[in-house]
Amino acid sequence: MTVKTLLLLSLLLGWLLDLAFGDPPCLPHPIVWFGRCIAWCERRWNAGRHRRLRGGLVAIGLVASVFGLTWGICQLLRPTSILTSTAFLLFNVLTVFYCLAGTTLIREVKAVFQAIDRSTEEGRKQVARIVGRDTSELSPQEVRTAALETLAENLSDGVVAPLFWFALLGAPGMLAYKMVNTLDSMIGYRTSRYREFGSVAARLDDAANYLPARLTSLLMVVANVLISGRQRRCGLLRFIRHYANCHASPNSGWPEAALAGILDCRFGGPHTYFGEIVEKPFIGENERPLETADMQKAVRINRTAEVLALLLTGLFLIVLHP
Repeated sequence: MTVKTLLLLSLLLGWLLDLAFGDPPCLPHPIVWFGRCIAWCERRWNAGRHRRLRGGLVAIGLVASVFGLTWGICQLLRPTSILTSTAFLLFNVLTVFYCLAGTTLIREVKAVFQAIDRSTEEGRKQVARIVGRDTSELSPQEVRTAALETLAENLSDGVVAPLFWFALLGAPGMLAYKMVNTLDSMIGYRTSRYREFGSVAARLDDAANYLPARLTSLLMVVANVLISGRQRRCGLLRFIRHYANCHASPNSGWPEAALAGILDCRFGGPHTYFGEIVEKPFIGENERPLETADMQKAVRINRTAEVLALLLTGLFLIVLHP
């Protein structure tokens, strides 16, 4: 089989595995290894002088190492025989499977809504599994809002962006992106502890997600048209353009604004990270109560946009590998 055929098959099989299983807790996960490497580096070098330089060297070094190692494996498995073709296929299938996070986040968000319907405390504990902020004082409305914000952001970070970098740079690009994203999720905060050490990691994440975040919002608009019809399409685009850049992040605001516009609700506001309050602008104006039906619609939007992203990735691979 050709490289194009192997990559297309890897893309489909890896996505189907994620759709069926999500992230199995019983299997070793490369993102967990990434997190351990980042935590070890942070404990060792986030102290004393030159924290920005130290953090920058750590971030660039880890991303380059992941890309280089994966590129070397792909070269070693370059398909020249049945054996190497099979090994190349399996490696790429596993890469796509491990790097996509659509199914797991959808399960977690559903669990948050189920938990908050039982009790506020249970909802707070459940949503703490998927957000980095302090959840101990969140109201039921804030718990639901946090879950849906994360669902929208994860569509970009956990689905569209990995597929984007797989289309451009194959498995090395996909895994290097996941290292960038993991770095940002662990040390890319504007708190006193991470502001300097994680600044380069945050900028790398901003750059890596710039195009995918905007593509995600467009895919969500198309998904909404496919699900709900043409109504409010132009108004939704205006809403996204108005609110996307209100977010503290140059990227997260795009998918969050798209979902807030689709659901006609309000996201954002101040959040607490590691004991420090971080002010975030509001996205939208309709501060209405969020319900399970909103979560169900958001999940349908996510799944439809995910399929659209998969088709775009496959089309790009066909064009890139004639």
